[in-house]
Amino acid sequence: MQRFLLFAFLIIFSATTFAMPTLVDTSGASALFDPAQKPKLISHQFTFTEGPAVDKAGNVFFTDQPNNKIWKYDVDGKLSVFLDKTGRSNGMYFDQNGNLVTCADEKNELWSIDKNAKHKVLLSNYKGHTFNGPNDLWIDAKGNIFFTDPYYHRDYWERQKPDSALGGQRLYYLAKTAKAAVLADSDLVQPNGITGSPDGKYLYVADMGRWKTFRYKINAGGKLTDRKIFCDEASDGMTVDEKGNVYLTGKGVMVYNSKGQKIGQIDIPEKWTANVCFGGKKKNILFITASEGIYTLPMKVRGVE
Repeated sequence: MQRFLLFAFLIIFSATTFAMPTLVDTSGASALFDPAQKPKLISHQFTFTEGPAVDKAGNVFFTDQPNNKIWKYDVDGKLSVFLDKTGRSNGMYFDQNGNLVTCADEKNELWSIDKNAKHKVLLSNYKGHTFNGPNDLWIDAKGNIFFTDPYYHRDYWERQKPDSALGGQRLYYLAKTAKAAVLADSDLVQPNGITGSPDGKYLYVADMGRWKTFRYKINAGGKLTDRKIFCDEASDGMTVDEKGNVYLTGKGVMVYNSKGQKIGQIDIPEKWTANVCFGGKKKNILFITASEGIYTLPMKVRGVE
């Protein structure tokens, strides 16, 4: 997920007018949502929204990262603060036990937060070295975690540069029963958004440094093979729907089919769209975190989180 401090280039992407969602209908994308319907602004009271994650009931949790809070948007449309002092949580995802796993970059850790908002540290280092700044994560059906670790400097860090012993900004894998992460891919410049295919066979990772999104085949033990360029677009955060379409974020929401072909565009009237997930009782509401606001859009497809 793109860090809130890294926006020198956002002027280029600033939205000056609110556009209707537009479709590039190359393969039936009009079946995804009604192009005449605007995304609905739910609230505009935040500093920078990030990390939306949906629980089994369809409630969406998201972060206001600069203000160190996790908010809850329930299935009835009510907003409330779930947790204050979140370790500066950014990207989040629910595990199969209903715990909210977060990238807590205040001390560059992975946290697990239970339903009572009590947390424990899952991971705090790689071979004794402090992570750059865990950013976004995806959890497979067995509870194994893939997470990205780019470096976006924070003013609340004492350090002024990343630990050179890490060897760069990388992708990591933490098996459900493991206490230590293993390196999943070292050949990335600045990995950020991440998600997995509906069947759990493929992993999608955006590299902001190369401005591309890659697709990997997931093998036993979290080993990744067959890396290919999925599309020539990077993404702050991402999700998938039941049909295997991939939703990327940045300048609004860009929708790609499983072949890497762009089939849709949802414009959002904010400087930057950080992340996206499906929520609601039927998981058919697209929930969008975008700078100071959060938005929803009814969909004709469902999410798989």
